[in-house]
Amino acid sequence: MLRSHVAAPSGAASSWQCGRRRLSNAWRGATVVTCDARAGRVSAASSSVAKEMEVTHVTENRGARGELTLGEKLRLGSLLEDGLSYKESFVVRCCEVGINKTATIEAIANLMQEVGCNHAQSVGFSTDGFATTTTMRKLRLIWVTNRMHIEVYKYPAWGDVVEIETWCQSEGRIGTRRDWIIKDLSNGEVIGRATSKWVMMHQDTRKLQRVSDDVREEYLVFCPRTPRYAFPEEDNGSLKKIPKLDEPAEHSRLGLVPRRADLDMNQHVNNVTYIGWVLESMPQDIIDTHELETITLEYRRECQHDDSVDSLTSAEYEGALENGSSNGVSLSSINPNQQFLHFLRLSGTGLEINRGRTTWRKLKGKK
Repeated sequence: MLRSHVAAPSGAASSWQCGRRRLSNAWRGATVVTCDARAGRVSAASSSVAKEMEVTHVTENRGARGELTLGEKLRLGSLLEDGLSYKESFVVRCCEVGINKTATIEAIANLMQEVGCNHAQSVGFSTDGFATTTTMRKLRLIWVTNRMHIEVYKYPAWGDVVEIETWCQSEGRIGTRRDWIIKDLSNGEVIGRATSKWVMMHQDTRKLQRVSDDVREEYLVFCPRTPRYAFPEEDNGSLKKIPKLDEPAEHSRLGLVPRRADLDMNQHVNNVTYIGWVLESMPQDIIDTHELETITLEYRRECQHDDSVDSLTSAEYEGALENGSSNGVSLSSINPNQQFLHFLRLSGTGLEINRGRTTWRKLKGKK
């Protein structure tokens, strides 16, 4: 069964097509939009960059004969008319549903990653890495996650259809930014938003690199001309700094070991795996009675297959608690939103891998 959907240029939910013939027609329309939009944006770049983009697009995405690959036909996502963002829809599968009978936060993060990679592929970037450009491949550079912030307002259930829109833009001189908006396709309701920052790393030395003008020129032609943010509100949660968790932590899970399946194309543990590790040290009473509302992670160090990881968690109280005392105030009133700080470290050396913050809301019907 197909699990994706072409976002027609109009963006209407009624564009969902199931028949093979109508599906093919929808794809032909989406392909024209993609090519037209892409050609229009590339014309703004230098002729040399445009030529390289065209060669890359034909050889990597369409094959020597210039035809759609089977994956592209089944994926059914597409660039929007302006060519500056990408939409794709998914049916939530049973394997993506957790104990609350809704999609897990890891499943949602994986879908976000999928849409981001498909967006990059649709504009001609590499499929053998996460959105690497022609220059990046020549210089053996890769993108790695620096920070991720996700907010979920309503979790989709098994069989629900979600539509995810994504776009990227420059973020200073050392990184790039990717945002997402997640909607319930049946009614257009926004059920989640996310933003992230990515930095470049050399594939061999594993050292961070500045984004060169050549690389910037290659991807900026596909970015909005004016900044567009999933969280346009001032002082939104995605901007909030994360302090280091004080030890001893209130809750811990020690000696977590990466599985081989946790490694990705960049030869390290994938960023989504860290979400699961963070949640491993959450107190069980919160897991039983609440659901995750927001999660923010800052990635400080790579993790490899032979590493061992400690997951630490403590409640984050509003206002500092001096000397470990609440001064007679109920802790539940100091932390009404059930907010927690998280810390991942290498078990042997104690070196910081990741720090994070989560907030949780009460499940309906739970005391």
